[in-house]
Amino acid sequence: MFKKIMASLGVGSATVDTQLEKERYAAGEQVDGKVVMKGGNVEQEIERINLFLMTEVVKEVDDRKVKEEQIIHRFNITDSFTLQPNEQKEVEFSFQLPVDTPASFGRLPIWFQTGLDIPMAVDPQDRDYIHVDPADKVQTILTALQHELGFSLKKVEMEQAKNRQIVQEYEFIPGNKFRKELDELEIVFFPSDNGVELFMEVDRRANGLGGLLAEALDADESRVRTTLTNDDLDQGESTIAAKLEQVIERFSK
Repeated sequence: MFKKIMASLGVGSATVDTQLEKERYAAGEQVDGKVVMKGGNVEQEIERINLFLMTEVVKEVDDRKVKEEQIIHRFNITDSFTLQPNEQKEVEFSFQLPVDTPASFGRLPIWFQTGLDIPMAVDPQDRDYIHVDPADKVQTILTALQHELGFSLKKVEMEQAKNRQIVQEYEFIPGNKFRKELDELEIVFFPSDNGVELFMEVDRRANGLGGLLAEALDADESRVRTTLTNDDLDQGESTIAAKLEQVIERFSK
């Protein structure tokens, strides 16, 4: 009985270690690995093995920005089973990393957190950090924006939108032809099977008194929604840049 009480407090309980085949992935890529468990001092019922994809999200709390750990996606590796004392058990897994998984830009941490769901006990956990590259479709658009249109990536941040959806926002500084017209360009990408939907905020540069007043009232910002289909993306960076240039130019005046 004493061992069961101690195990419920996490002393002498089961341990867990997730082992991934590699540490770097592209959004949408397959993830393979295994969860290695070792039983504690007593028999324990494991209701499930959960694998959570985690990151840090910027939220506004009491008019200030704070970072909080957030679950992006969750995966159930296996259903209930019994882990015997000192038993070694391995469970292999394979799943698709969601195509909208945020990319590892700047110091944004992304990790898998594994937990054994044990009733009436402290759940053992394990944390494994990974590096995530953008999905190929998003990377093609990023290349077009930077190499073809001259935008420079200033900042990438995970934020909670007004509808409580967690999004990754890309903030660009304009160059080339848009240098005199824009202060910045913010984009959120929503990749899908059919292409990529873009939510853009075009921030125009203040010119003269009218421009300063517009900036003070946030009237210098235009929110734009556009979609690049798979056919558009297949035509290459120059075609993508031309399409985006037309959209941005329309809202930069």
